[in-house]
Amino acid sequence: MESLVRFAIFALVSGLITVLVHVYLYRRLFADTSEDPRWRRSGMWVMGALAVPLVLSWSVTRFLPMDATFAVATAIWTWMGAATYLLFAFWTLGGARWGAEWMARRRENDPVPEVPPVPVAVEAPMAAAGGAPPASFVAAPSDGLSPVAVSVRPEAPGPVDVERRRFLARATAGGALLASGGVTGFGMWRAFHEPVVSEVAVRLPGLPRALDGYTLVHLSDIHVGPVIRRRFMDELVARCDALRPDLVCITGDLVDGHVPSLGPAVSALAELKARHGVYFVTGNHEYYWNAAVWSDALERMGIHVLRNRHVRIGDAAASFDLVGVDDWSARRGPQGYDLAAATLGRDPERASVLLAHQPSNWSVAAEAGMGLQLSGHTHGGQFFPFTLAVSAIWQHDAGHFQQGDRHLYVSRGTGFWGPPLRVGSPPEIVKVTLMA
Repeated sequence: MESLVRFAIFALVSGLITVLVHVYLYRRLFADTSEDPRWRRSGMWVMGALAVPLVLSWSVTRFLPMDATFAVATAIWTWMGAATYLLFAFWTLGGARWGAEWMARRRENDPVPEVPPVPVAVEAPMAAAGGAPPASFVAAPSDGLSPVAVSVRPEAPGPVDVERRRFLARATAGGALLASGGVTGFGMWRAFHEPVVSEVAVRLPGLPRALDGYTLVHLSDIHVGPVIRRRFMDELVARCDALRPDLVCITGDLVDGHVPSLGPAVSALAELKARHGVYFVTGNHEYYWNAAVWSDALERMGIHVLRNRHVRIGDAAASFDLVGVDDWSARRGPQGYDLAAATLGRDPERASVLLAHQPSNWSVAAEAGMGLQLSGHTHGGQFFPFTLAVSAIWQHDAGHFQQGDRHLYVSRGTGFWGPPLRVGSPPEIVKVTLMA
């Protein structure tokens, strides 16, 4: 019941924000740029057609078969990303325009330096003919003539220039569309382009000298689904094999779909070449698609699944412990995160590497003897401005962190989820070199 209430609140708030955003975009793109009723009606239909599916996507994808809806949802979420950049473009251009107009008004309202009155000769009878002189004159009699000083009254503000305002609205809308389109296009290119290789060297406590220079390739958050398919996976495997790793570690959120539909694409991982094999732990998305079924499928592909257990990597002469836990968000389920079970019977003095999808429990894991934890989940925010939000929410959002002689590396992810965008947080393959 509690989870249902939380979901209802989330759906309500996100739906309201979505509607307000689309109303704002309608005003800036359509209402402000033309008075033609046909243009404005078209804008209402366009914004409605974009807003309604986006509002529904927050709930429909949770209750309908996602194999049928996820591809459509991905297209809708692409618009969400584009709309985000459209908002920022309008705010930026509008802010610049407001600043320029404010500076212009300030210059107009600056006090004018006082100028001494200029004497003007006016015949004396002029003052006598109508009685008192006009208010705009100050007279002083002199030799039959009246020298007066002329004062200038400020002009009343003129009428609003509707054409100028319309021109500025159209120019702003055009600039916003160009800017947001450029950023969105780059973000989509970056999302589908090959991941960068991030290299990090870690001094692992207790690592035998014989294993100094041991290399791991870390993959996380690939999100194979309706958009990321076999071609992406084949290229990813080729890039990993080129790094010649001793071990490959995959820290969850591998899939967004069921085994029958995604099995052919995921099976590309069977071609990974590593001296000590490929290991996997579950992420939160595996639980949306039956983590147990996926674990069995991966085992059949030759990928070792660590569900709250540890294995010894190496040989009798030199080795370390590889520990794997289920996803942190599933800790209240029948089989969720259980570090105690995963380390049961392990010698705490031995070198160890922990695979955990989320970086949530790193401090506790470090105290339990884990020398290095490899995680993902955050995507590093995936695209601006969510990069800022993730940085504010997560203490360890992306990259390498150290606490004493203990280490954590949080991957930005190798694929993407939701909008196929990567701006300010490129996808990565992580190569970790262990040092004794």
